[in-house]
Amino acid sequence: MELNTEGGDADIARRMAMEIRLFRRHAGRDAYCVGKTNVYSAGVTVLAAFSREKRLLTEDAVLLIHERRLDQAVHLCGPIKASIQIIREQLSMLETAHKLEMEGFREFVEGSNLSVEELYERAMSNCYLHAKEALELRLIAEILK
Repeated sequence: MELNTEGGDADIARRMAMEIRLFRRHAGRDAYCVGKTNVYSAGVTVLAAFSREKRLLTEDAVLLIHERRLDQAVHLCGPIKASIQIIREQLSMLETAHKLEMEGFREFVEGSNLSVEELYERAMSNCYLHAKEALELRLIAEILK
């Protein structure tokens, strides 16, 4: 698979990653990914679905890893008890999103020199990794020239 993306919808990226994992488990064949130029945000979620040994980047590739962002307002209008339930539901959604994000980070750092905590710390401030650094951190197997 060739991957070059400015990012996108996190849920669609999770779905694509699931399809890649299913292929890897059930096809009995190797799956490789070559990240080219930009592998931003949701693209890293897709890249993480490939085992570290099957992840390659071109020498100009840059990864962008960041914490998932939301742009959502919560409007409360009505009885307090109903408002509390709305807040509980929103909190549950955020906790689930965080859990899924951490699972993706764990998958991405597997076999690397980074812990999931170190990656998460970097992700909190928009972490741009160039191909060379990704290789040094053992997040990928090779740089293609």
